[in-house]
Formats: sequence, C-alpha cells, structure tokens
Amino acid sequence: MLIRATVALVFGAVTIFWATPSVHVLAWAVGLYLLATAGAVWMARALPVAVPVVVALGGVGALVTQSDAGVALSAMLALLVLGLLEFAHGFRKRDMLARDWLVSGVISVGTAVLLPFFTSLGAHALLGVAGGGAIISGVLWILSGLTLRHDAKTASGTSPAAAPGASPEAVN
Repeated sequence: MLIRATVALVFGAVTIFWATPSVHVLAWAVGLYLLATAGAVWMARALPVAVPVVVALGGVGALVTQSDAGVALSAMLALLVLGLLEFAHGFRKRDMLARDWLVSGVISVGTAVLLPFFTSLGAHALLGVAGGGAIISGVLWILSGLTLRHDAKTASGTSPAAAPGASPEAVN
C-alpha cells in the first residue's frame, strides 16, 4: 500500500509542478504512472492478476500512442478496470481495508469518467485530472498503510505508551 501511495504521490507532484507539459511529457508521465501502479497492485496481491495486466497495458498504450486522445483513452480504460474491481473487492470483503478499497475504486472510476471531457483541452488539463485523482488516492493509501502499520505494532504489544521513557500517565 505504501508503494502504491508513493507512486501516486510522485506522479501527482510531477503533474502539479510541470507548468507547460507537451503531449510527449503527458504520454511518458501517464504511461510510467500506470506501469508503476500496475506493479504496486500486483505486489499487493489483493486483486486478480488480470487487473495489473490491464493497468500495465493502459500504460503501454499511453506510451505508444503519444497523443492526447490516445493517452486519455488508455488511462480511462486502465483506471476504469482498476476502479471497478477495487470497488467490487471492497464491497465483497469485510476487513480493515474494505472502505479504503471502496473509496479508491470510486476515485479511480471518477478519474476515468472525467478524462474524456478534458481531452480537447490538451496535455496540461489531462495531467491535472489524472494527477488530482492520483494525489487523492495517494493520500488515502498512505493513511491506510500507516494506520495498518500502527495497528500491527499496537496488536503485537509495542504500544507507543509503553515505550521506554514514557510517563506513567501515558501508560494509564
């Protein structure tokens, strides 16, 4: 989860700070983002293996087309598949991450649905939409990953209050 969050936040930062991106910057940024996201999703092993394959194919499609419309279509299809299956996974599972999967699915589907409406506005607009969705999902996944990490430490008996040097009031 933290790898996926990092991928999304790095991509989001690139989209924010690149003032006048060309269509080639758009294609490379979105293509590499989708490929890295596919790798992170594959490493998580929570979704069927077809999901990271489709996302990776979307990344390759973005790299190959090198056009606003091609990148938007590739990203739209990849994010739509990713989002729908994340949503279904969150709906089916009843674990600690179920809500996060649901929210991530909605973010991915929302980004996918918005992309075609911004195709005519060019690379800057497309990067803005894709980057906005990436930042929101990156924040979601980093909070989720850090929460799970904290909960795992607490469950193993190493609570922050029991740390050496903690005051007696902190333990009670």
